[in-house]
This record gives sequence, structure tokens and C-alpha cells, in this order.
Amino acid sequence: MKLNIKKIALLPLIAITGWAYAAINNNGIDGSMNKNQNTNGEKPLVSNAQPTPDLKFKDENGKTISLHSLKGKVVFINLWATWCPPCIHEMPSINDLRKTFKDNKDLVFLMVDVDGKIEKSKEWMKNKKFDLPVHVPDGDIPRELFTGSIPTTIIVDKQNNIIGRQVGGADYSSKEVIDLMTKLLNEK
Repeated sequence: MKLNIKKIALLPLIAITGWAYAAINNNGIDGSMNKNQNTNGEKPLVSNAQPTPDLKFKDENGKTISLHSLKGKVVFINLWATWCPPCIHEMPSINDLRKTFKDNKDLVFLMVDVDGKIEKSKEWMKNKKFDLPVHVPDGDIPRELFTGSIPTTIIVDKQNNIIGRQVGGADYSSKEVIDLMTKLLNEK
């Protein structure tokens, strides 16, 4: 059976966008959605905005960044590895998303190498000519946010609430994601 990878990669994006808009508007995607099921039949771990645990990450200089210290900013967290094909496939769209908002100081990108090999991931980003800041976990990431599947992307609003969680590759340069990020950045 031949699969169309591009179409499959868009399905999870539809789910995260729906969850995020539902969380922002405090209702289901279609007004009647069961909170334990998303549009593709999977059980979402985040269906409404929920407070974040205080995750910590180290940057390439060894400085620890606390997610709670970023309150007041929108945070895009991508858990990935250099050997992961879906991670590699979605990376150009994440880089394009960052370029779209390059002048906005209220949007933070945390590209978290789950292997903890920051030098290798920095070199990989440099070779691909991506302008994405590399981090590694500084402690455990709760299982309800990260089950070990990569890529996993988590979007956090300015109030430090998780408003979306995407497991699997997606196109983050799409109009829907740009509109979502714009809406989050414009909220108080």
C-alpha cells in the first residue's frame, strides 16, 4: 500500500489547531466534541488549556531556562532528535514559522534534543542553515506531555497554559498555525 506522506503529516496539524482554538474559545472543536477524543479518533492528552509543570531546559551555553520564567510569552517547544525522519521533515516548516515571527520578542522557540546531545544538534542545525535555538532537557518531562514519541510539539500561551500538544510531524508554516500563533501573541 502506498501512503501519501504529505497528507498524513497534515492530519495531526488539523488536530492540534482544533484543540488550540477550542482551548482558546473554551468549547469543543465543533461545539459537541467529547473531551476525551480528537478529530482523528485518538485520545488527546491536552484537550483544554491546562497549567504547565515547571519544565526546565538547558541552552547551548549551559544556562537553565524554566518554562515558568517565560510567563508572558508564547512558547513553542519541539522535542526532537537528529536521527528522527519525521523531525527532520518538519524542521523546515518550524524554521519558516520562526522567520515569520522573527521580530516578535513574545514568541520563544525551544528546540529540545531529547537525546541530550546538544553539540551534535547544534552542528546539525548549522549544517541545515536553520536559525533555531537548541536546548536539552534539564530534568524529566512528565509522561502526560511526552510519552517518548518524537517529534512532539507543545504550545504554551502567555498565561503559561498548554493549549496544544502535537505528536508526530506537521507543517508549522501553514496559514492555520500562523493565524493561531498571531492570535496567541495578540492576547493579553
